[in-house]
Amino acid sequence: MRLSLFTAVCLCVGVIFSGNSLSADELPDIVVYFADDLSQRDCSVYADRGVKTPALETLASQGMTFTHAFVASPSCAPSRAALLTGLMPARNGAEENHTFPHDDIDRLPRRLNELGYQTAAFGKVAHGSSAPRFGFEVSEGAKDMPKLLQNVTRFLEQRTDSRPLALFVGISNPHVPWPNQSDIDPAQIALPPTFVDTPRTRVQRSRYLQEVADLDRLLGNLRSLTAKHLDDDPIFLFSSDHGAQFPLGKWTLYDEGTRVPLIVSWPGKIKPNSTTDAMVSWVDLLPTLIDLAGGDTPNEIDGRSFASVLRGETNSHRELIFTTHSGDRKMNVYPIRSVRDQRFKYIRNIHPEFAFTTHIDLLLRETSGDYFIEWKDLAKTDSGAAAALARHHGRPAEELYDLENDPYEQNNLIGDPSLASKQRQLTSALDAWIDRQGDQLTVFHEPLMLDAPATWVPRQATKAKPKKK
Repeated sequence: MRLSLFTAVCLCVGVIFSGNSLSADELPDIVVYFADDLSQRDCSVYADRGVKTPALETLASQGMTFTHAFVASPSCAPSRAALLTGLMPARNGAEENHTFPHDDIDRLPRRLNELGYQTAAFGKVAHGSSAPRFGFEVSEGAKDMPKLLQNVTRFLEQRTDSRPLALFVGISNPHVPWPNQSDIDPAQIALPPTFVDTPRTRVQRSRYLQEVADLDRLLGNLRSLTAKHLDDDPIFLFSSDHGAQFPLGKWTLYDEGTRVPLIVSWPGKIKPNSTTDAMVSWVDLLPTLIDLAGGDTPNEIDGRSFASVLRGETNSHRELIFTTHSGDRKMNVYPIRSVRDQRFKYIRNIHPEFAFTTHIDLLLRETSGDYFIEWKDLAKTDSGAAAALARHHGRPAEELYDLENDPYEQNNLIGDPSLASKQRQLTSALDAWIDRQGDQLTVFHEPLMLDAPATWVPRQATKAKPKKK
């Protein structure tokens, strides 16, 4: 049944990979595993910040690691909607967090169904529990590690569908709340230079990194399961929806918020232990998966297939990466747009008169951001802490960074005469892109103003139930 069905599909769509028509039994199973709120440099594949991710290192040794992978937007709903539609937020309609694409927008699961795939989503793949809304045929919404693994195991053990499988698994790690306990020594971790180094910051950072270690462990379990239950070596893709929930990370367009891990393996097709500097965006994942699955890549979307990079035919993909953020309801009313090339990034803060606030500083939870209390207290006497708080809450209208010499984007070069040409080039590119996108630069909620700090005084530290390990 599988052979005859996919022979028909292949004849209809003319599937081609590496220049050869794929027979039905060559169509690959696909496994996609997503983390939630994980910055690229928090995986030991990319950097050593105090936690090892051996399962990711094994995956990288068997496939291709991308050093320049970026999300479309640094909050959950817009990022995942962009991946599943291949369209940037202004075009698909999911601009601010907790929103969804327009109903008439096509989705990746439907396109995979047309190729003949069974599609299944477990955990947080689409935002919240909206996987059925995006067209997945099978879905289970539990995100915590024990239940997620149990659901995936049961599905694979009981599955009788003869079609190839496109399996998407999304864990809630390392999204807050973080666990009360951690095996990671707070004293041994490496903090980004943009952090204020306080005892509670290290404790919460160690709890976050514990969740990184746990998501890595689930990856090992997932790979063992798929090796047991799928016919052949599948395409296996790992990434994260955006960066970590720390200052200058999630909800911002700095690299800690938008630059994510991306590792893809496919034994016999993708060169093992390979690395590429090709710049790719999460909107490119839809056409790439369709391309690798043998389908015709759509022309009407923002994404472009980088299958040629995976095949080793080229080490470049995009000359420019655009990112966008429109806010997270009333917790973060701060629209931002940016463009970057391989070396320089230009950021436009649409309303620099707004105060930048987030769940970190407005909630001060004991299971996530209560370290911000120490930051505020230290800022009264320490100039470095005061500068960190000032930058967190207030940004200039424009920012320009030399990412080669300033990877943590600490030295704003706007107005530097030696970079005037580069600044004009990037601002013009961003203006043109905003126009093509039909981006209205919408402010979705009443903002908090930078010159009225009394209106954004944080609440008392709140309790939230920590996740189980």
